[in-house]
Amino acid sequence: MADDETPSQTQESSTAREFSANGTSMSTTDVEAKLDKGNIEEAESSLRERLSLNSEEARTLLGRLEYQRGNVEAALRVLDGIDLQAAIQKLQPSSQQAARLVLEGFYLKVKSLQKLGKFAEAAQDCANILDAVGRIFPQGIPDAQVESKLQEMISKAVELLPELLKQAGKYQEAMAAYRRVLLNPWNLDNDCCGRIQKAFAVFLLHSGLEAGPPSLGAQADGAYVPKNNLEEAILLLLVLMRKIHHGDIQWDPSVLDHLMYALSLCSQTPVLSKQLEELKPGVFHRTERWNLLALCCSGVGQNKAAMNLLRKSLHINERPNDLTALLLAAKICSEDSQLAAEGVGYAQRAVDNAKGVDEHLKGVGLRMLGLCLGKQAKVSSSDFERSRLQNEALKYLDSALSFEQDNPDIIFELGAHYAEQRNLNAALRFAKKYIDITGGSVMKGWRLLALILSAQQRFTEAEVVTDAALDETGKWEQGPLLRLKAKLKVSQSRPMEAIETYCYLLALVQAQRKSSGPMKIDSQVDDDKVKEFEVWYGLASLYSSLSHWKDVEVCVKKAREMKQYSAELVHTEGFMHQERGEIQEALASYINASLLDPFYVPSKVRIGALLSKLGSNSLPVARTLLSDALRIEPTNRKAWYHLGMVYKDDGRLADAIDCLQAASMLEESDPVENFRSIL
Repeated sequence: MADDETPSQTQESSTAREFSANGTSMSTTDVEAKLDKGNIEEAESSLRERLSLNSEEARTLLGRLEYQRGNVEAALRVLDGIDLQAAIQKLQPSSQQAARLVLEGFYLKVKSLQKLGKFAEAAQDCANILDAVGRIFPQGIPDAQVESKLQEMISKAVELLPELLKQAGKYQEAMAAYRRVLLNPWNLDNDCCGRIQKAFAVFLLHSGLEAGPPSLGAQADGAYVPKNNLEEAILLLLVLMRKIHHGDIQWDPSVLDHLMYALSLCSQTPVLSKQLEELKPGVFHRTERWNLLALCCSGVGQNKAAMNLLRKSLHINERPNDLTALLLAAKICSEDSQLAAEGVGYAQRAVDNAKGVDEHLKGVGLRMLGLCLGKQAKVSSSDFERSRLQNEALKYLDSALSFEQDNPDIIFELGAHYAEQRNLNAALRFAKKYIDITGGSVMKGWRLLALILSAQQRFTEAEVVTDAALDETGKWEQGPLLRLKAKLKVSQSRPMEAIETYCYLLALVQAQRKSSGPMKIDSQVDDDKVKEFEVWYGLASLYSSLSHWKDVEVCVKKAREMKQYSAELVHTEGFMHQERGEIQEALASYINASLLDPFYVPSKVRIGALLSKLGSNSLPVARTLLSDALRIEPTNRKAWYHLGMVYKDDGRLADAIDCLQAASMLEESDPVENFRSIL
């Protein structure tokens, strides 16, 4: 039944209406004539005499007639004459027909008030209806013992109350009303209860109002009590999904949409994966299910599983040109150098298929294409190929920007790519534009700007920028900025101030780890350990540069508690051995670091440098290691320097000059942190 319909005892045809009550019928013609003349009392008296009704029942029939005729204000005048409290005192649970008529009269009054925009009055009268039902059925409405039309009217009133309170702007009362109607025994059918639960979940998610936990009286012993709106909404939506799985209510795709949104807010996409897997076959096309599961997997970093699903979805026998799947696959590939070449194919197909109504996504495809090409360049085996791919990446990112001129992500990525290629003026322009367009609200923009300034040897300005960023950043998010500030102080030969900054950062990280208590999920615990590891490693590196070996050992030990196997720590131990003159031990440590992480460039450079000093027989191995380091990190000035020295010792002076010139140029544009650290 639609919201504007009412439980009706009036039989209607295309030609006439009739009243029927107590086994008697009568035409509405005479009554309508009296109502048209404003003679409400005469019309009421006629009904009472002809149909053996009391005053409240007669008024209900008259009000319904006016409501059905579209005379809402007239219906309201008629129904205002009903005294609900007096009528309820006369009613008993056994007299359900009388109860139905009286409550229907008040429900019609509520609907009339709603149509007239008097939402607060309507909400109050609707609450009075539910109070009356509570007095008629103090033990709750008995299941299967209530007249169907009475139950239908009660269900409609239950569903209407929170909606009226929302329309009246009484949002806190609406929250309480939702909980009241869901917790009390109204004998609602599954569909009605499901609609209310869904409406409450949507309100919790989007109202912007913090509801707070349910009252103590509403909390069952041992039951889980949600801590906030988001948790309560997720619980309601999961209940609805369970009803769908059991066949209690029909499939409603909007329930899953709201659940996806809610779970994505708290990074709980594995829960969504479970819900998707439990859906019966046929609810989703299999490729759509694979795509959603892939999105869930990528949301928690399970990119390998996500790509396996997307490859199935994009198979030539499935939906190879699905634009959403192509863009998601390209995005995942753009984050992994080993998948970048595959991602170029997906991104190009996405660009080719972004036509018609999907043409607005062409900019997204071009951006993904640029990112994949940039990532592919990092693993290119030749300088020529690397340069070509980098130029292609910039070209496609520029094209993406022409489609989305104010897209901050593209602006940032262009700045970072130019910075990596040491085109610092262009990088600086994009970094400033990014900060302007984001209002300085995103930390990575400040970091990029500070790193570019440090690469231009403008350390004082870089520190000013870092301080400005710290002022704009919450305390718990300041870690990367404080680490950058410490390195800027080292670059300005102020190591003691750098140590002080690191110590403050360490205290901050440890306080953050303790603040959340034992309720943290595993990924959060791991993140905290990584943060503390980075601080201890930073201190170890700083003390190494000062030759404070005892302090280095303490820091390495503390860092190893956070991360037992680390190429960085083993490398630091190797540097400590080297500075003490223990060359074989140093070489062993550097080799171990390279075994732990084959892409760890500093150890490759150190091994190459040490081998180059062991005689001409070691020069080919040293050259191979240094060349491999430059393949991974083409802008590593130390690798260029030591490769130049290898060429010099090998008698290849022209090559040596080229390498040493490259090292000199890179030293003039070397940032205090690798630009890759912000990508």
